[in-house]
Amino acid sequence: MSKSPAKARRTASLALAATAATAALTLALVTSASATDGAGAGAPRAGRAAAAAPSVSGSPEAAFSRITVFYGAYIDAVYDGDGTRAKQLRAAYLSAPLQRELAKWEETNHADGVLRAQNVPLEWKVVYVDSGMGKTNADVTLTWGGSDTTRLHVQADLKTRKILSITG
Repeated sequence: MSKSPAKARRTASLALAATAATAALTLALVTSASATDGAGAGAPRAGRAAAAAPSVSGSPEAAFSRITVFYGAYIDAVYDGDGTRAKQLRAAYLSAPLQRELAKWEETNHADGVLRAQNVPLEWKVVYVDSGMGKTNADVTLTWGGSDTTRLHVQADLKTRKILSITG
């Protein structure tokens, strides 16, 4: 039995569509595999679920945001060996009494008073604790390598948004 011309065209059309769909799917899989297997840090690898993209947010009006911004920028400046920038950050974010207190602490301990160490942490994390009595409180965890950490308690004034104390 021979096929009608309309059936032949339909069969050819379906075959062409199936071939195009297979090619598109193959291209998508190859592109996806090469993008994830060859990408930099943070990219999903074959067989692993994709993690949510990192996110950072804040507000110039929030004392807690100021603590997080200060620690991130300060650690970057010290890591980069930019003492001038580190001093500028201290002047901008730390209260005058705290700056004097840190100078005394540093003279006694021969270490950086903001970091409570002679070296620079590899990671940092700031966690909101609470706010009250005109102040906000945060815990800063500095990670030096492996599981070696230092935990600091940092307090900032809600009105001036200046950091008032660093203990730990």
